Amino acid sequence: MTLSIHDVAEGDALTPMVIVATATVIVAGALATRDFMPVHHDKAYAESQGAPDIFMNILSSNAYCSRFLTDWAGPEALVRRVAIRLGVPVFPNSTVTFTGTVTAVEVATATVEVTLQASTDMGDHLTGTAVLRLPHEAASS
Repeated sequence: MTLSIHDVAEGDALTPMVIVATATVIVAGALATRDFMPVHHDKAYAESQGAPDIFMNILSSNAYCSRFLTDWAGPEALVRRVAIRLGVPVFPNSTVTFTGTVTAVEVATATVEVTLQASTDMGDHLTGTAVLRLPHEAASS
């Protein structure tokens, strides 16, 4: 089901999303986004660059933001803008928890602004904002 603009209010919490970032998840994300930089799939290379292991690429992080937003809002929601700032890396076997809050609702334009973050046991992997367009009436799927 997709939320309508009338289903949300400023201050609402988005439904959290948890991802366990295994090495396979990290490598698959890099390959799916055609990012062949060795730090995302070659542990020895990542170590030679000063990292303790391979780490998730920004394209995967951004894609997970979109998934987080549409898992909450529903398949009819349109992600209009995502602006993120990266923090700590995501290494294999990290648990990444996405959380967010509605910060503004504009009924006239059917847009919702949210703040979001994704955290691991090392701290914030990313923080940012997003704008979504929601339908005026709830759509079921």
